Amino acid sequence: MKRDIPGYKKKLGALGEKIAGEYLQEVEGYRIIARNYTCPFGEIDIVAADKKTTVFVEVRSVSLSFAGFAEESIGFRKQKKLRQLASYYLKEKGLNGCLSRFDVMILLFDQENSVVKEIKHIKNAF
Repeated sequence: MKRDIPGYKKKLGALGEKIAGEYLQEVEGYRIIARNYTCPFGEIDIVAADKKTTVFVEVRSVSLSFAGFAEESIGFRKQKKLRQLASYYLKEKGLNGCLSRFDVMILLFDQENSVVKEIKHIKNAF
């Protein structure tokens, strides 16, 4: 997938979210509850269950050349937004008071954005 193709960033993000969901299920043993959960405040990439903990997962898909930017891109504002989204989700589903946390998954793709070179899973990221 090349950068000069219209919509490549969105396609790369969708591919990364798909791969991240598969990884969480097959490698980590999570149960995926929702993908692209949307509410009036925005969207959560993946909502999953890790045993009795509800996990809100932010996925970043990047080329190797931009690898450092992925972790830095989840700053204070984004964290605040994710907390707001998670709070809304928990309230909507009647899960207030349940165990929850935020994970971040970073998928590093090769220069052509076709092969995942590395998957970094940061549990309890913030």
